[in-house]
Amino acid sequence: MIEVGALRALRAVAALGTLARAADELGFTASAVSQQIKRLERQVGVPVLAPAGRGVVLTPAGQAIVDSAPEVFHALERCAEAAQSVSDGAPRGTLRVAAFSTAIRGLFAPVLPRLAARCPDLRVELTEQDPDEALHSVGAGTADFALVHDADGLLPAPLPPSLTRRWVHTDVGDVVVSRTHPLARLDAPLAGAALAGHAWVTSPPGTVCHQWFRRLFAEAGAEPDVRHLVDDFATQLALVAAGQVVALVPRLARPPLGENLIARPLRRPPSREVHAVWRRSAEASPAIRAVLAELAEPGPATGGVAQRPLADVEAPLPAEQRAQLARHPR
Repeated sequence: MIEVGALRALRAVAALGTLARAADELGFTASAVSQQIKRLERQVGVPVLAPAGRGVVLTPAGQAIVDSAPEVFHALERCAEAAQSVSDGAPRGTLRVAAFSTAIRGLFAPVLPRLAARCPDLRVELTEQDPDEALHSVGAGTADFALVHDADGLLPAPLPPSLTRRWVHTDVGDVVVSRTHPLARLDAPLAGAALAGHAWVTSPPGTVCHQWFRRLFAEAGAEPDVRHLVDDFATQLALVAAGQVVALVPRLARPPLGENLIARPLRRPPSREVHAVWRRSAEASPAIRAVLAELAEPGPATGGVAQRPLADVEAPLPAEQRAQLARHPR
């Protein structure tokens, strides 16, 4: 019979291309992964890997095994969840969570104390990963749950059939200024035209927040005066507090502003939808259900206002935002 550990090792090698990378992903040594692969080859009686340059590729037999692996892992996961659900259904064990940094700060960190109080036998392990990497981790079984965003305020990309998602939050961007800045005296929400003629600090090109910033000025028909490119939002706010620049900051990324700063909402704020993602085979997981319930409660990231009820799979953008996108294509 094929061992589960050997099957998991082969799937990691197939996804990453080398024994060393698979070992890093699984937390083993390359030698241990090699031994698992050799044991698998003895069990099935044929080679499953072939050398290819500095890496390896699957043989046809190896590919056939990898193609069948998801069914095996999903069945095992359902067995574990069934065992938990027929006991007392209490969340326990370890839940491995992958999430982008501002979701950890703005969504997960606030709920961890409540989760620890309500589920004392549940251990949550957080790993910061970009959405694409987090989706891969959940699909590959190295994470159990992920928080991802749609990056640009558009409809989320399709998921593989093995995964499911649920909307948990809509994040929007505000302009942050010092209380002595001219923008602080204007009536809110601010229109795009009011933003021209001021100096800015913004996130570097290639980030979602920089895309937000460029689109904001494209709609305003003006070229921004960018003085500083800084990836860390706390550093951005330190520069804003000096009174010379302003910043566009997502609410999830925003620490307490203190007395010298003020956030000004925009008439047409940039936004992104945040979704929770997990494997369909873990649908009955008490741990996942407990985390979803905590994320649904009002908290600091939502301004104390109850969030939209958790919908089932692939909740769309709100109707008002879809209509806005139709009137003003991005």
